[in-house]
Amino acid sequence: MSRDEQLKERWELVVKKLSNQFADGDMLDLDAIIYLIGVQELGQLDREFKKDHKLDLMHIAICKLLTPYGYYQLDFVDAEGWPHYKTLEELPHLKAGEQSILMKEAIVNYFLDTEYIN
Repeated sequence: MSRDEQLKERWELVVKKLSNQFADGDMLDLDAIIYLIGVQELGQLDREFKKDHKLDLMHIAICKLLTPYGYYQLDFVDAEGWPHYKTLEELPHLKAGEQSILMKEAIVNYFLDTEYIN
């Protein structure tokens, strides 16, 4: 199986599992999954978030997801429990499709590392 086919299969598995767990089977999109990862990384699962915090959660997730690629590094966690990352390397300019593939690959790897999928 090619790397692209394996990524596609694993991505579909992540979407299906998360959609069943958090959206009553309605298919979650990439942004929704990034948001869920941000909530998971913050670790404050029992609270409601305002719109500006939702963007912050997505930023946390993106930083966490791209840390293994050398783009970010956890810098510190503030008094309220919010992680802060520093940029190690600027992200390359990617076309929209390339960005999507990078994020899907990073998400799949995240869920492989956390053993949510195998």
